[in-house]
Amino acid sequence: MKKLWILLLCLLMLILAGCGTDTNDKVSYALEAEPASLDPAMTTGLAEANVQAELFEGLTRLDKDNQPQPALADRWDLSADGKTYIFHLRPGITWSDGTPITAHDFVYSWMRVIDPSVASPNAYMMFIIDGAEAYNKKKGTADDVGIKALDDQTLQIRLKNPTAYFLNLTAFHCYYPVPEACVRANPDTWAANAGGFVGCGPFTLETWVHSSEIVVKKNPAYWDVDHVRSDYLDFPISESQSTRLTLVESGQANMMVEPPPAEQQRLESMGLYQVAPYLGTYYYVFNTQKAPFDDVRVRKAFALAMEREGLVKHIVRGRKEAAYAWVPPGMKNPATGQDFRKEGGNLQEENVKKAKELLKEAGYDEAHQPDVTILFNTNEMHKAVAEAVQAMWQENLGVHAELTNQEAKVYLASRTQGNYQVARASWVADYADPMTFLDVFADEENDAQYHNKAYADLVGKAKEEKDPGRRMEYMHQAEQILFDDCVLIPIYYTTQPFVVQPYVKGYHWSPLGLIDLKEAYIEK
Repeated sequence: MKKLWILLLCLLMLILAGCGTDTNDKVSYALEAEPASLDPAMTTGLAEANVQAELFEGLTRLDKDNQPQPALADRWDLSADGKTYIFHLRPGITWSDGTPITAHDFVYSWMRVIDPSVASPNAYMMFIIDGAEAYNKKKGTADDVGIKALDDQTLQIRLKNPTAYFLNLTAFHCYYPVPEACVRANPDTWAANAGGFVGCGPFTLETWVHSSEIVVKKNPAYWDVDHVRSDYLDFPISESQSTRLTLVESGQANMMVEPPPAEQQRLESMGLYQVAPYLGTYYYVFNTQKAPFDDVRVRKAFALAMEREGLVKHIVRGRKEAAYAWVPPGMKNPATGQDFRKEGGNLQEENVKKAKELLKEAGYDEAHQPDVTILFNTNEMHKAVAEAVQAMWQENLGVHAELTNQEAKVYLASRTQGNYQVARASWVADYADPMTFLDVFADEENDAQYHNKAYADLVGKAKEEKDPGRRMEYMHQAEQILFDDCVLIPIYYTTQPFVVQPYVKGYHWSPLGLIDLKEAYIEK
């Protein structure tokens, strides 16, 4: 009887051990937010983009050197004037349901992004295509847009001007094709649930338990399926940094981003803490149309009262760098070989005395202080930064700022609709060029509700300019206007701290903030 009990006990321990380590058999990335949608045309967040990168693919896909490589297109031709691309699709490529992918799918998908009735927040990403901006702004017709299927296998794209980074854009999520039949049948829900989901990437959507977990499965119809190393990827979801870290350390996940800063030293000693390069800026954005920040003097006062170095060193950590301009380091001026940020220098300063003077000049004093609320999305780090900024403004300006946090979907809607005064935000490069930052505030419908014709004109000139040196100069001038008008407060240039178990192999972090798990696997 004793031997039987020992045998049963051992069997029970094996069962429990199997339950506890099951996730170690597959790559499991703890997602930092519930995706608002998996529709590539309609999302802007990294949580969405990281899942979409496994479910979809563009004409190109970025390699480990962040260079665009043939993907759904196996080759392309470029006209002598640099304005017309002819993409040749791979023979035999299909959607995950086996339906052929054609050039007409790209025409439908890209035209959908710029269709004004769709109101895609990514439409501006396609404005380099001839006629796209005019159509989106109802100043031109769909027939005038330079997107055309020459036949089922051949896509012709006509650009407004030669664009060196266009092939990089074709790897970006809003350039992914989407299944027209699914979108038309269920326009609001086709990308919101696993049932009936159709994609074209290395994986397809298996299950989606909202606010809990997403599981994707290897797509046998994918053209490059032989290089997909994992049968499944698991994306448990939590907005809590601490919870995501617990998932990794307990074996219920094996990767996560942005661990709590206080855990950095401990995780480094365990060999779990890594930092990837990241072209991005964490900032506070003003609603320039809503009091008190409709007065540039007030905006400048609050910006001057910021203290970045201590905030980054003691709260943010993660080897971040305090930011005093919009465009981050890491992008070179091809005309000079110099870093764009180093050339432009700092564009914002810290000066409490001047801040107080400006606030007084705007009509505020100790007896009459502005009512201010800081908006941020639910996250321990965003909360910690907001509390630090709240303390700075109280100490330096005598202004008490209220704090309001919202779940990610609500927060994004509030920013888009201008339902805030000052809000936390971050922007990560969509491609490795300063234009990806400057374009943000040139759009008529930007979060800051900012409209300056001189700024927009300079951005427009930079887009049209062929001479690389002059093009960069236009962008430097535009960035200066952005700070003359004090549209934002840059806080730090981002890095990508992450925690990963040493047995996870084959993944790649892009400096654009995306993780590519196509070839990721668990080393046995």
